Amino acid sequence: MNIDSNTFLNGMLAVGAGLAAIGCLGGGVGIGTVSGKAVEAIARQPEAKGDIMSTMILGIAFAEVTSLYALFISIMLIFVKWQ
Repeated sequence: MNIDSNTFLNGMLAVGAGLAAIGCLGGGVGIGTVSGKAVEAIARQPEAKGDIMSTMILGIAFAEVTSLYALFISIMLIFVKWQ
């Protein structure tokens, strides 16, 4: 099997991009967990809705930003040609 270094490098970049894209799943799981727990907390203590909602939005922002970082790295690995 004769594989030149450029073909091998492109294949490994595709594998790395696929593995980095798995990090995007974490954002969806995190947002679902945060939202579900916030609904439970509001159901138990409705008078604390404002504090719970502000904390929920902050948690969702952190979960989404980590997902976007993973997507950014994945796109960079696919489209940036390394020399």
